[in-house]
Amino acid sequence: MAQIRIRNTNERITGDENVRQFLNSQEVIYEHWDISKLSPELQNKFDLTDDQKNAILNTFDTEIKDLVARRGYRTWDVITLTEATPNIEELLKKFESIHTHSEDEIRAIISGNGIFIIKGAGDVGYFDVELEPGDLISVPENTPHFFTLMENRKVVAVRLFVETDGWVAHPYEDPTFQKA
Repeated sequence: MAQIRIRNTNERITGDENVRQFLNSQEVIYEHWDISKLSPELQNKFDLTDDQKNAILNTFDTEIKDLVARRGYRTWDVITLTEATPNIEELLKKFESIHTHSEDEIRAIISGNGIFIIKGAGDVGYFDVELEPGDLISVPENTPHFFTLMENRKVVAVRLFVETDGWVAHPYEDPTFQKA
């Protein structure tokens, strides 16, 4: 279950309904997938073959098709990031720059953990959404944010796209942003 940390106040928001309400107030979609549907040999596995990635997509085909029908996605994939990922430090530097997209950015965490840092509306400022297996989040288009790994530095996630070329990041300069 996701947890939120408001960076300005260090307030923590926990509990499924509290997290959902807060994210809804920020126009961020939050849902939860049943990870127990995934075969045990794919749970907590981070070195995936193409066949295993396809097995993950097939397992969550109903959830993906539901999102496609509601949100107009046209393509999807599975991404895995670990210490063994080639050029992981360069990738993280790229990810850890505040940016926006012309479409929403959506991830469903299958294994491991990830964190979205999102610029909230009004006085909220930036907040962290700490995600674990089963959490699905969709950051609205044109919302300043970035995604990175948590302490365990491992994640497997399903990503969905409207644009067939994937997301294009548009840098967002914000002198008020402070790293955690």
